[in-house]
Amino acid sequence: MSLIATKTERKMSARGTKEARYKYVNAPAEVALYYGFSLFHHPNISRDDFKKARAITDPDLRDKAGAAQCLCLEEKVALLRFWTEQKLENANAPAFLYFDSSILPENHNGKSGKEKAVALEILGASGSIAEALLIKTTLEILKEAGESNLSVHLNSVGDRDTMGRFSRELSAFYRKNIEELSPHCRGLLKKDPFAVFYCRDEKCRNGKNNAPKTLNFLSESARHHFKGVLEYLEFLEIPYEIDHGLLGSRGFSSQTVFEIHNMETAPKGEPLATGSRYAGIAKKLGMRHDVPGIGVTIRLPKNSPRRIKFFKPKIYFVQLGFEAKLKSLKLIELLRKEKIPLYQALSRDRLGAQLSVAETAHLPYTIIMGQKEAIEDTVIVRDMATRSQETVKISDLPKYLKKL
Repeated sequence: MSLIATKTERKMSARGTKEARYKYVNAPAEVALYYGFSLFHHPNISRDDFKKARAITDPDLRDKAGAAQCLCLEEKVALLRFWTEQKLENANAPAFLYFDSSILPENHNGKSGKEKAVALEILGASGSIAEALLIKTTLEILKEAGESNLSVHLNSVGDRDTMGRFSRELSAFYRKNIEELSPHCRGLLKKDPFAVFYCRDEKCRNGKNNAPKTLNFLSESARHHFKGVLEYLEFLEIPYEIDHGLLGSRGFSSQTVFEIHNMETAPKGEPLATGSRYAGIAKKLGMRHDVPGIGVTIRLPKNSPRRIKFFKPKIYFVQLGFEAKLKSLKLIELLRKEKIPLYQALSRDRLGAQLSVAETAHLPYTIIMGQKEAIEDTVIVRDMATRSQETVKISDLPKYLKKL
């Protein structure tokens, strides 16, 4: 859980409550809290956000992007404004944000109001663990909502240079095979090859499988990042499929883009969740440093919310090494099922930085998993007051923690 405290958390901390009730939350929010997200009211998209989004959009995309894509950029502009206004950049850890509804207008996708959207955002984390954490949290939220047979479709679009090279190759591919396109798309090709790529005409779709793929244009760092994402998913036994047709938003998407589908019940072309990394927006808005981010919007049935008690964590989790990061997500899920919340900073690598945050959090216990512990399926549980510590098997950890 990020150490970005909500107003309620700060009040409880000031009162010194030993084990204060965090608040009553609905099921999606409860899952998000266990995985490290803090609850916030979503920012509205202001007129200034609209203006800034238009100002930083590439001229070539400005008049060609669909309405939903345009709104997405304005959503990210509003989010970064929120990041600045809430002084989240001054925190010692990346910000894990949960919004109980998307900051897009409720009817932006033409739905009748039978669905609602929740949004998860991670700001300030560049490592592939952020994708793993976001996808895992999204899957658990969907499962709590009754969804099953879930599959992750994902792709990597690399950086701006990757998309530039891909765009040129895509245009050349379609010009070479122009006879295979519908008459409508032949006219579109001169204006925007991506419009042809997204065309649902059967004639155009048949040639799409042979079109260039973004994975062939990735830089070495982008390739390494995407490989890390896939390794996390495989370790967590999350079904996934590489979908070369996922390109995200041309206005801001970078690196990983993904969708989550119910393979049995979801209508074709309508994912239950859509997510993307984004980069470069902060600097375009005049901010001193870029803010790496990744977010997802999740579609859920608009049912009466079930209110659940959630208690403030007493434990901080520290990990070191790739093996520990892999096992940390399974450990968090194990504790979630046993209703044991904890704070974490999985997106950080340095042990000293994590221990420093653990010290300032003033929590009574810290769980530590290093390379040795990850191999042995154990953790170290440290009492922060006495500095005493004990090695505990992960399988025995819930029972041990409940006795503290």
